[in-house]
Amino acid sequence: MNKGSHRRFWTVIVSGLLLAAAAAYLSLTNGAFDLSVLDVIKTLLRFHPQPEHDLVVFEFRLPRIVLGGLVGFALGMAGSIIQGVTRNGLADPGILGVNAGAGLSVVLFMFIFQGSISASGWLGVMMMPMFGLAGGVAATTAIYLFAKEKGKLDPQRLILVGIAIASGFGALTVYISLKMNPSDYEMAVVWLAGSLQSANWKFVVTMLPWLLLLPVICMRAHVLDLFQLSGESQKSLGVSVQREQNIFLLCSVGLVSASVAVSGSIAFIGLIAPHLARQLVGLRHVHIIPVSGVVGMIIVLVGDFIGKTVFAPAELAVGIVVSIIGVPYFIFLLIRSRS
Repeated sequence: MNKGSHRRFWTVIVSGLLLAAAAAYLSLTNGAFDLSVLDVIKTLLRFHPQPEHDLVVFEFRLPRIVLGGLVGFALGMAGSIIQGVTRNGLADPGILGVNAGAGLSVVLFMFIFQGSISASGWLGVMMMPMFGLAGGVAATTAIYLFAKEKGKLDPQRLILVGIAIASGFGALTVYISLKMNPSDYEMAVVWLAGSLQSANWKFVVTMLPWLLLLPVICMRAHVLDLFQLSGESQKSLGVSVQREQNIFLLCSVGLVSASVAVSGSIAFIGLIAPHLARQLVGLRHVHIIPVSGVVGMIIVLVGDFIGKTVFAPAELAVGIVVSIIGVPYFIFLLIRSRS
């Protein structure tokens, strides 16, 4: 590995983590109930704790920050994997319908179990990602079936099929949500917008098992570099293309589904983060994947901070804030790819 690229990679990682820490600090100290740095330090270190400070830090803000960081990291990594597997810089879990498939399953879970399993209980919280995974796998399977041409995955068809599947699943999601009782419908609408408003430590614990996929992804990251070669070159190097594609896509679908289950559909993270990562650290996926995760973490934390402070006393969901940034960026990428 080139020493210059290695040094650049760690410089970007450390700088990104510092930016994420700065965003977390702003979210922790600012809001309807402002806290000073000293108040936060005393609360975290348990020096003369005050009940109101404990409530704000440990029940409202800290789980929201931790969950936002985990979700952003997972979505950023999933986006870089999907773009690497499909060799398409416009591929994204949201655009390809993976978010919509996972979202449909989670809304279906809310609708079916609303009377018997509380979404706030441990059983409900732990089951939601499994429902999300089933929906994500269903969306990915449908994409594979319709986007293949002569046994090969066509990048152009992939985008068109993904948009169609996302639209269809989105329509079904709205239909099912309209059948809910008023309180569940309100919760589903807020969740569908991509919100961290209901974040709690149970959601954080739910995300942690899925992060065990990260070592698997990082150890196989070099294979994504080989995916950028032609099919004949891949075979000559002894790469089992279909098997590796399935492993990577299942890992990315698992990360996306777990994220959607706890935060709703936050689009464009998987599109923006890999592009920024490639500009920062080059084209090696062993560098792109973790940097994409850090960039995704920063975007979600900053977006959530903007949504809950700039529009106060109202609160704008982080998914909406990110979409406001992501839509023009997607159009820019689309124009650049055509030129």
